[in-house]
Amino acid sequence: MKVRKGGRFRSSFKPKRKGIEVVGEWKTVQIDPNLFAEEEFRDIVCLEELTEYKLVSSSKVGKVKEKKRKAESVSEEGNEEVGEPVVPPKKKKKNKDLRSQTPNAAEIDVLVDKEAECNEITEEANCEDRGHVTESMSSRRDTPKKKKKKVPKNKACQVQEALPSVTTSKKVKNWTTEVLSASTDQKADVSAWKDLFVPEPVLQALSYLGFSAPTPIQALALPSAIRDNMDVLGAAETGSGKTLAFAIPMIHSVLQWQKSNNSTTRNDSVSKESHQHHDETRWENEDEAEKLTHQQAEDSGDEDDASFTTGCVKVLENVEFDSNDATRTVDSDKKRPLLGLVLTPTRELAVQVKHHIDAVAKFTGIKTAILVGGMAAQKQERVLNRKPEIVIATPGRLWELVKERHPHLSNLRQLRCLVIDEADRMVEKGHFLELSQLLEILNDSQYNPRRQTFVFSATLTLVHQTPTRVLQKKNAKKMDKKTKLELLMEKVGIKGKPKVIDLTRKEATVETLTETRIHCNTNEKDYYLYYFLLQYPGRTMVFANSIDCVKRLSSLLTILNCDPLPLHANMHQKQRLKNLERFAERESCVLLTTDVAARGLDIPNVQHVIHYQVPRTSELYVHRSGRTARAAHEGLSLLLIGPEDLINFRKIYKTLEKSEELPFFPVDAKCMNSIKERMNLARQIEKAEFFNSRAKQHNSWLQQAAEALEMDLDDDMLMGKKASEQEESQKQKMLKGMKKQLKHMLSQPLFKVLMKTKYPTQSGKLLLPQTSVSISALGAVSKKQAKKKKSIK
Repeated sequence: MKVRKGGRFRSSFKPKRKGIEVVGEWKTVQIDPNLFAEEEFRDIVCLEELTEYKLVSSSKVGKVKEKKRKAESVSEEGNEEVGEPVVPPKKKKKNKDLRSQTPNAAEIDVLVDKEAECNEITEEANCEDRGHVTESMSSRRDTPKKKKKKVPKNKACQVQEALPSVTTSKKVKNWTTEVLSASTDQKADVSAWKDLFVPEPVLQALSYLGFSAPTPIQALALPSAIRDNMDVLGAAETGSGKTLAFAIPMIHSVLQWQKSNNSTTRNDSVSKESHQHHDETRWENEDEAEKLTHQQAEDSGDEDDASFTTGCVKVLENVEFDSNDATRTVDSDKKRPLLGLVLTPTRELAVQVKHHIDAVAKFTGIKTAILVGGMAAQKQERVLNRKPEIVIATPGRLWELVKERHPHLSNLRQLRCLVIDEADRMVEKGHFLELSQLLEILNDSQYNPRRQTFVFSATLTLVHQTPTRVLQKKNAKKMDKKTKLELLMEKVGIKGKPKVIDLTRKEATVETLTETRIHCNTNEKDYYLYYFLLQYPGRTMVFANSIDCVKRLSSLLTILNCDPLPLHANMHQKQRLKNLERFAERESCVLLTTDVAARGLDIPNVQHVIHYQVPRTSELYVHRSGRTARAAHEGLSLLLIGPEDLINFRKIYKTLEKSEELPFFPVDAKCMNSIKERMNLARQIEKAEFFNSRAKQHNSWLQQAAEALEMDLDDDMLMGKKASEQEESQKQKMLKGMKKQLKHMLSQPLFKVLMKTKYPTQSGKLLLPQTSVSISALGAVSKKQAKKKKSIK
């Protein structure tokens, strides 16, 4: 057997034959030139013979060769330390140190020489998986080889010790980390959670995260789910902590399964128990490695190679040579089924849910995996090979892997928990065909009567008023909360009586949310959007109904130096995640997005949500608005209502049963003229650039196709007709002139402090007006409402 190490292959067994020690010199042998005429000998250059040599023991020859190899490896190591931190010898250091502390060390020492050599190599391979270094000295027998290698090993150890600080900074880069590490108190009092039957390791994690008290949805859902083992249907407003309401019962269920499974196998020997502890630490460290590779996959170019470019850990799949170890891993694989499955409608939400579950399961050793589209399927298959207990997935990619009959997804009968997040969206007609196929399997051939089902959404019980034309039909049913939930239960496959928790208000939106509107023409929406972004900087999400609209707004606002971040379904997944991270990092930033970011995303401190186009359904309005005013914070929602949006606006208003009319957002009319000038000029530039780029793309494609087919291309087929050089240069001059003009406009202050005074004061100095502190958007709305109330009185 050969093991790959440092770019070389090394044999695991030494040859036990006689070797040759050269005494004399190699001498050339004369060859008849006629031999070269034959084709068989054309590649021969020369022949040499050795007559003076000695037959010696092979072990001596081996020592000489190894000395040479060591000298080479030392020089290689010295070079690599300067550049790359990944050094093969440091893995040997891990191997030797690990053996002194692992319970297997005593057993390994007793083995026969051949077996010991084999284990030495396999331990090195396993050590790569474990990825951690201990500081104690090796208890194995000392040989002259080790003494010579001490100096480079220490250097490697220093590099290894320096690595964790790099990796931790890499892990922090995610929009969920700010929410999870919001509390500075890492030892919060979690006594309020103890009555909810939360497991001890989870309490420890909650204390570390600073979550001192449960939210209402958590307090109501946890006892029924953990103690009574009931199915749960939960409806609560956005930002109320629904993720932990299903994550904690799922972790409890996995821990209970592990406990019962361990109790059945306790009759095994003590060595097996030590193996189990050994295995747990390995799985934990593998999970850390997986998290790191996930982060680097987002940042690096190619996701397929992400797991091999981590910088400190290289995971080798299924490398187990020790006979005891091999049988143990086969058994553990059989005994490690999929126990929890979470289904989400969007990829970003799946990433977020995974981070939240990982944070709560920090001290449990439970592994999670994510299966979403837009990322390398091969890497996700490798992650599944590690047998994670919990999988978070979008229906499309999950169904793809189920169809491919992946071993970890083949037996879903042992599934203990099924979660459908944002369930009302997931079971909508015409959406998520794969989900209906998955549910069909789970409720038929792979049905488990002991399985718990969790269904959560902010708009689970939101009911639309049925149109009269539908009610006039024969078998028409009037939809209410009860019938809606019954239909949902039927689709999901909940057969018993579930615990239904409804904490939504009649208005469906949060109390701390201020809702406002602006009525305008369609072409004026750009003006009001730009005005708002300039007047009230902060973290703002702008929602549109189409990808084309997001693209147009993105190019417009980029020309106006607003630095927007787009997010839509046509973007590459890595870019989508990067833009979310950047949005969470910057204090003042604009995220232009479609409804792909409307549900579930918990981005910290979003101050404003602007509906550039009114959403088509009231559910979407509730979820979009729910990106702000989360966890008792205040937030503002602004609707830009054009003539074509009035129908949708009235439907939403009627469904949400708003008692009062939405207030109008205050706009300073003095600034609007200069805003219109800037926007109109930016529109002209954007239009010219868009048509130029589109024409170039179209024409270059046609020309390439014509060249490939060896055909002549007519000028009539080209877009925009072939302009002369003079016309082209004139266009470019005009474009440059417009850009220069816009640059000058943008350099001028828009919101001027006007001074109306003609006379100096008694002291002879001119009194300047105090620069007014910029009022927030919420402050401007409340100020206007206060004025309105005074005028009524």
